[in-house]
Amino acid sequence: SAKDFYESLGLGYRVVCIVSGELNDAAVKKYDLEGWFPGQQTYRELVSCSNCTDFQARGVGVRCGHADSKKSDLTARASYVHMLNSTLCATGRGICCILETYQTPDGVVVPEVLRPFMGGKDFLPFVRGPPEITKGEKGGKGKGGKNKGCGKKNNKQ
Repeated sequence: SAKDFYESLGLGYRVVCIVSGELNDAAVKKYDLEGWFPGQQTYRELVSCSNCTDFQARGVGVRCGHADSKKSDLTARASYVHMLNSTLCATGRGICCILETYQTPDGVVVPEVLRPFMGGKDFLPFVRGPPEITKGEKGGKGKGGKNKGCGKKNNKQ
């Protein structure tokens, strides 16, 4: 399960049951697994699982049934199957969560469960230092707590 997967990576998470008003037409129930992002001090959705009942099955024509002992026609009593729509790992989101969780000032500690896939490496050092703040970024911060240095020249008011 997704819970087992993220637990094996040592990532903090919570499971949230989504309220019905936030569901799409396909789902009758949905759970999000949200990972803890320490750098942002917040939880963010990593993956979700939705119970779509027969909505998706009708779209692709997936049915199940059983044959009568008298008939070999499976469609006589076939009904649409109910489906789950789930993701184990959204790769980009997962990598971001791993990087934020295991980041140190000198690099990133490789989670123990991933070390066999990393050639035994347990640490990935940073190759470059943090990016330098440009002149425009330095000047854009300050007065009133607003950041005016978002790639545009400051507008004087």
